[in-house]
Amino acid sequence: MKFTKMQGAGNDYVVIESNGAVHDWSKLAIEALNRHFGIGADSLLLVMPSNTADFQMRIFDTDGSEAEACGNGIRCLTRYVYERGLVKGGAKSISVETQSGVREIKLNIKSDKLVGIQANMGRPRFAAEEIPVSGLNGHKITTAGALLNYEVNVGGTDVILSLVSMGNPHAVFFQQKPVAEFPLGKLGPMIENLSIFPNRVNFEVARVVNRKLVEARVWERGVGETLACGSGACAIIAAGQSLGQLDPKIEVKLPGGVLGVEWDGKGDVLLSGPAEIVFTGEWTGKE
Repeated sequence: MKFTKMQGAGNDYVVIESNGAVHDWSKLAIEALNRHFGIGADSLLLVMPSNTADFQMRIFDTDGSEAEACGNGIRCLTRYVYERGLVKGGAKSISVETQSGVREIKLNIKSDKLVGIQANMGRPRFAAEEIPVSGLNGHKITTAGALLNYEVNVGGTDVILSLVSMGNPHAVFFQQKPVAEFPLGKLGPMIENLSIFPNRVNFEVARVVNRKLVEARVWERGVGETLACGSGACAIIAAGQSLGQLDPKIEVKLPGGVLGVEWDGKGDVLLSGPAEIVFTGEWTGKE
């Protein structure tokens, strides 16, 4: 099986062009993504044919579960299909089918080189049933409608979560201390697996440096702590702007790099950032 290793702000992927083949992708992800006995990556990214878009993307994480959305992944897919010559000449955009809908990706091409990628990540959703969140009885909710101040206690620590869906579920915690001081390795898995999240949740701890800059760390559902998360950066601007803390255009500084995010407060969130090919190879699998 030929593969391409890619990364977007340190969020890394094993990319496979499947051509519609049917395999046990969950099993393959568990084996291939292992950093000691496999290729090693956060997620397995499948480039597939689509009946409704130019391409289809499926994402499987290290635990074998399938993700509905992936902002860094969709930019890596865009880089992959462009460098492989799969994009029509002169195209300024492509469409990608994902588990959470079709997404439009803008291409910034100069002298036949792809120098920038901006992904439309869809509209944020704040309703409990869209995130989804269940079993709210007994929990204090201080913001009606949108769950922007959802108080929970995990591991003896009080955490106020802002809940939002970017096609996949997110819980954002804004704190005033540097995010490096947050015990993400301890509390991240606890928040991911809270009983109120039937599909588990991606967790972001963020600090607003100013209205245009946020520093953040991410605990990704099904993976653990990652160097970056594109949909997480989108969730941060959606939550932060709804709380009146952020401007419509911001940068999110993550351990693996900086992502640019835009949201007008009403429509779709736009995500920009790096997407690079690291190396190519051939996976023989387990004997």
